[in-house]
Amino acid sequence: MASQTRLTNVIAAVSIGSFRVSAMIAGVTESGELQVLGSANRAARGIKRGYVTDMAGATYAVREVVEAAEKMAGTTVTSVWIGSSGAGLASTITPVEIDIGGRRIEEEDIEHLLVSAQQGIEPDGRTVLHAQPACYFLDGADGVANPKGLHADRLGVDVHVMLADSAPMRNVTEAVQNAHLEVEGIIASPLACGYACLTAEERDLGVAMVEMGGQVTNVAVYAGGMLVGLTTIPRGSSDITDSIASAFGIKRFRAEWLKCVNGSANASPHDHREMVSLAGPDDKASASVARGADDRGHVPRSELISVITAELDVLMRDVGRALENMGFSGRNARARQVVLTGGGAELAGLADYAQSVLGTPVRIGKPKALRGLPEAHRTPGFATLAGLVLYAAEDPVDIRSVGSRFTETTTTSSLSIIRHVWRAMREYF
Repeated sequence: MASQTRLTNVIAAVSIGSFRVSAMIAGVTESGELQVLGSANRAARGIKRGYVTDMAGATYAVREVVEAAEKMAGTTVTSVWIGSSGAGLASTITPVEIDIGGRRIEEEDIEHLLVSAQQGIEPDGRTVLHAQPACYFLDGADGVANPKGLHADRLGVDVHVMLADSAPMRNVTEAVQNAHLEVEGIIASPLACGYACLTAEERDLGVAMVEMGGQVTNVAVYAGGMLVGLTTIPRGSSDITDSIASAFGIKRFRAEWLKCVNGSANASPHDHREMVSLAGPDDKASASVARGADDRGHVPRSELISVITAELDVLMRDVGRALENMGFSGRNARARQVVLTGGGAELAGLADYAQSVLGTPVRIGKPKALRGLPEAHRTPGFATLAGLVLYAAEDPVDIRSVGSRFTETTTTSSLSIIRHVWRAMREYF
């Protein structure tokens, strides 16, 4: 094994994206520290915009990347946590209350509340990925982390529910199971990225996280310590690559290389004088017929950047519209930070570009430093993977697994739900 430290638990996670499939195996030490034992990534197969389109290809990619991580870790795993970025992700918050009668709140009361909250989950035929108590409130006081020991007339909780389309989730699960692995759980990538890239203070004060994947961009808003809004945009960094390939008539792999090495989200005065080759050393023939190239297969860097920014303009308009619809931006909203993460966030100059378009401070979100994590995986593109391991290690409460001797339940009315959601939006936005 990669470490001589005694481990109390081993966690394995697989992030299934449209551009890459990555895996990580980590151990929890006796002191509670998380240590990465092995990690690997491979090009995605059979995945398009977060959906499985080729079962055999997706299964092969999962098995291949897990075996590579196992080899590095020096151990084998039989079950994994899965990260998913597409499949119609949606986030809702439902407040639930029960009567306490002015007495001291005991553990049994909290359990009774969570059992009551189970009745408030309305998936409408969709798959519930998470149903977690976000924060408690009592007698008008919000943001109570632990109500045990306090006195109250009524005790309530805001339950955060993450939903996804059922059929695509079954396809993802089956792809992993076909690779001879059990599924511990499916975690929405915006939630995993939040664990990896955001501080507790950011989540409490209010922050937007934009996860730019290969073919999907998730826009998530956090406030009061919880995810309060989510919009999925079926567009990502691979669309920029395709635009480059189409504009110059070159192959996708070369367009991706140009984007990563010579591309930028910001133009500079000398870009029109700097020439870039449209082909690699072994692809001179295609360069000679590339659109807009000179006789040596070169084009001004300014033309490459123009193609990139044209595609980014479309994406950022969608991001800005999503933020406005979720109450994050606009005339009445306080200025807050946007955190860009995901593989697309590695484009040079993207933070400055996004800040100028969105009109709010922007930073690039990288995964938290984990012991043993390779330097190559400490980038925005691996934020979901690191977040999956952090999520699994914390093992947050899911109200669906809470049992109780109480059978009577009390759920809130529609008016109460509207009142609590409106109060939260006014307070944070």
